[in-house]
Amino acid sequence: MPSAMARNADVRKVKDYERRRPERTLLYQLIEEHYPRFLELLATQGRSLPAHVQREFDDFLKCGILEHGFLRVRCQDCRTERLVAFSCKRRGFCPSCGARRMVESAALLVDEVLPHLPMRQWVLSFPFQLRFLFASRPEIMSRVLGLVYRAIETHLIQQAGCTRATAKTGSVTLIQRFGSALNLNIHFHMLFLDGEYLIDRETPVFRHLPAPRPQALEQLIHTISQRVGAYLEREGLLVRDIENSYLQLEAPEESAIDDLLGHSVTYRIAVGPQAGRKAFTLQTIPAREEDRDNSQLAKTAGFSLHAGVAARAHQRRKLERLCRYVARPAVATDRLALTPQGNVRYDVKGFTNVAGAGMRRSDHAENAVSRRHHPHHPRAAGLHRPPGRPGAETARESHPLPRGLRPQQHTATPRDPGRPGQAKAHRGQDPGPAPHRDDLGAAPQTGV
Repeated sequence: MPSAMARNADVRKVKDYERRRPERTLLYQLIEEHYPRFLELLATQGRSLPAHVQREFDDFLKCGILEHGFLRVRCQDCRTERLVAFSCKRRGFCPSCGARRMVESAALLVDEVLPHLPMRQWVLSFPFQLRFLFASRPEIMSRVLGLVYRAIETHLIQQAGCTRATAKTGSVTLIQRFGSALNLNIHFHMLFLDGEYLIDRETPVFRHLPAPRPQALEQLIHTISQRVGAYLEREGLLVRDIENSYLQLEAPEESAIDDLLGHSVTYRIAVGPQAGRKAFTLQTIPAREEDRDNSQLAKTAGFSLHAGVAARAHQRRKLERLCRYVARPAVATDRLALTPQGNVRYDVKGFTNVAGAGMRRSDHAENAVSRRHHPHHPRAAGLHRPPGRPGAETARESHPLPRGLRPQQHTATPRDPGRPGQAKAHRGQDPGPAPHRDDLGAAPQTGV
């Protein structure tokens, strides 16, 4: 068992053990009440959820419930007995199993994977159109992750004044599928070595690098957006004309899950009397611009890159907290509540999201389990320890094409999301330093 797990154990709390009762939580009650009705609604429309999504919900409703199985544990000294219910061990949105997996993943990374060297977190988010594409085409997301890794790796090597033949770095990436408002928001959390291994000598030497400068981040995010746009164009997924660019996908069979993804990515309610409307967002704590440090944040054309969080070599507890943050489960039950009007309220930093009573916002829970891979799928690349222990890349997985983006349709822009598949992605809407780059990262071309 990793030592980080032992650090979090408190023997004095063993006598105060109290069995978890998920049936008393609001999340469980909402799913237990509305999930069967949701399946009936889809059945009347001739649609259904994928089998693995249904198993996720079915197993969640059995997780921690004694009637679905338990262990009888007895202390050999005092003969005290406890009943421990079976858990679902699912990787979607179960808060209990997700929290346990979060602690185990952080302990594994800190104690067995990440070396005692400075680490820096790089967070990359994407335009709305690409979030939907990645959710429905995970094999495309895997290749884009490789492009992003090579771009950041090259940036670090050049910053050190070296070449690929003389220096190496490494990273571990956890892919989060959700945003703080329970919306579908696929983004990369990449834990990079904050430096380079110099390998042009008998014994590799690690050289620490300073924090990236704003100008370097701006150039890097432009490079990433260009490479992603060029790759999508080579794959035939991105079509460009003189002024606009849009995704071109084949029209697959209608799918309930893709319809839910399209609504979730644009913060909209999927079913019920308020279908198509945006969830209410009530700002309760005004944001203070002076408290925000944007010196290590770069944006262009819907892409966002942040590199402002780092941990020094001796800050292992800070690193473990960071690993827990990037591996956290999607839903925090203590932020979930009911309003006096019967709506569901979910609190996030500085804002409160309120969903109408039609669907109780349960459609957003499905973005975390819409595909078979883990919402925090760790990907390792490069060197994490001295050369000789390279990271391993996980297997890729393909899925059917989505329904939400029709052929020859323009997708929504980050500035004006609109309903899925209606708005155009126009050039120059982002006020950042690259006004002539479109919302999918491709540079417009003139002429035929």
